[in-house]
Amino acid sequence: MIKCAQGVLYLSVLVTFAACNAPPVPLDDILIEKTSVPEQCVRAVKVGDFVRYHYIGTFPDGNKFDSSYDRGSTYNVFVGKKQLIEGMDKALVGMCVNERRLVKIPPQLAYGKQGYGNIIPPDSILHFDVLLLDVWNPEDGVQTNTYHTPSVCSRKVEVSDYVRYHYNGTLLDGTLFDSSHTRMRTYDTYVGIGWLIAGMDQGLLGMCVGERRIITMPPSLGYGENGDGSDIPGQASLVFDVVLLDLHNPRDGITVTNQVVPESCTRKTVSGDFVRYHYNGSLLDGTFFDSSYSRNRTYDTYVGRGYVIAGMDEGLIGVCIGERRTITIPPHLGYGEEGTGTKIPGSAVLVFDVHIIDFHNPSDITEITATFKPDECDRQTKKGDFVKYHYNASLMDGTSIDSTLAGLEQSHKATARSDQELRSYTSDSVSMIELLFVRPAGEVPGSAVLVFDIELVDMEEGLPEGYMFIWNDEVSPDLFSEMDKNSDKEVEPSEFTDYIMRQVTEGKGRLAPGFDPYRIIDNMFSNQDRDGDGKITEAEFKLKADEAAAHDEL
Repeated sequence: MIKCAQGVLYLSVLVTFAACNAPPVPLDDILIEKTSVPEQCVRAVKVGDFVRYHYIGTFPDGNKFDSSYDRGSTYNVFVGKKQLIEGMDKALVGMCVNERRLVKIPPQLAYGKQGYGNIIPPDSILHFDVLLLDVWNPEDGVQTNTYHTPSVCSRKVEVSDYVRYHYNGTLLDGTLFDSSHTRMRTYDTYVGIGWLIAGMDQGLLGMCVGERRIITMPPSLGYGENGDGSDIPGQASLVFDVVLLDLHNPRDGITVTNQVVPESCTRKTVSGDFVRYHYNGSLLDGTFFDSSYSRNRTYDTYVGRGYVIAGMDEGLIGVCIGERRTITIPPHLGYGEEGTGTKIPGSAVLVFDVHIIDFHNPSDITEITATFKPDECDRQTKKGDFVKYHYNASLMDGTSIDSTLAGLEQSHKATARSDQELRSYTSDSVSMIELLFVRPAGEVPGSAVLVFDIELVDMEEGLPEGYMFIWNDEVSPDLFSEMDKNSDKEVEPSEFTDYIMRQVTEGKGRLAPGFDPYRIIDNMFSNQDRDGDGKITEAEFKLKADEAAAHDEL
């Protein structure tokens, strides 16, 4: 085969050729001019291939005698099997899809001396303008060409897997016949069980999520002799440009990966715990759909009780505070076939990167751990004692929320009462799980477990329950008279206050620590002033021991 300067090819059965610049010779073989050649030619026509092509047939004078375009359908035939005139059988060999050739065929390789009815006269030279659109062979199978492979591929498509993918579908000449992108919706289906055309069933096997590949299939594995009745003609090879977005199997459960477990883990979550956690949520192809970080607040919920999707309910069991893990959830344990209707499509696998911040159980009690205790401890606090202590308050993840040591030179003061009990503290540092008398400087999230590192600085013994004042010595039998300084048989508020304060100063009595002494005394006076006239008479005056019912008074 010799290519002349004018782009003309001479073919001879005897493999003899005329020089390019020689004078014209009688046409004794086909003459081929390549009028358009594609940049790429993956495959050229061979004898035995099946081709689809368009053509326009003319005589040398330009008069048209036939055209596939006029009929609106390609000419479909096997090459080299005598289904064509001999000249065309030879001319099609070596052509590429989208190649265009002008073929001149002498009579002896066309219709010869007989011609063809009243259409082709005897001894006619025929010119054919041929455009090749498709080529395949009966022995062809599915061909795949992966042009992008993800860096990580933990799993590949297998028979009976359910996949979500996007595709562009074209004929072999590049004509687009369908696209999931234009519908803005993935194609979702089972693989290998006959829900797809055979070529796609085969071509999707072995793909990774994020992989892109070209799947080319002959008609026998596509839509066959009849096509699809609309955009895909009969006997057409199909080319699908596919990107796999999602993959799961109905038998799948959740998978937990990328675990980062803290060195210290004294407890793991169980069903019924209340958990606070941060998360980033994405689809299997990395598409982001939600994040607690963007809302600047944790997601707080009970686990194991159906308050969250089933996969998350399961994935949050057995985690430690501070643990990080990736939880991959198949659709049947997530949002199912319907999705959420917005950011999560139907049948989507979900991936949650989770960081456990905090958890507790409603049945939990305060946990106390002494980190230091002095060698000598003569007395321990009890309910009602007045204490002074320093503390550092934090969340379970270590976030500081308040401290008496942060730029402050005074300790916190509190009275251990029944609802705010400091229990038996000495000079201990104590970790707790309850808020004790603290108005935090930092923000405390709802349902947060709190940790207090406490150092007891000082304590003052409290009074017995129900008392705001007690006597250290024997009570004077002339108590009323000693209060009534002007001897008018009535004790006024000033007389009462002066007397009680004098007893405290002289160590004969003691007021409840941690409270305003004058408010205590005012309350004691009111309890004795039974008729509320602002004075206490001897008839009204009674000691607490003489009362039928207990009161916070003498």
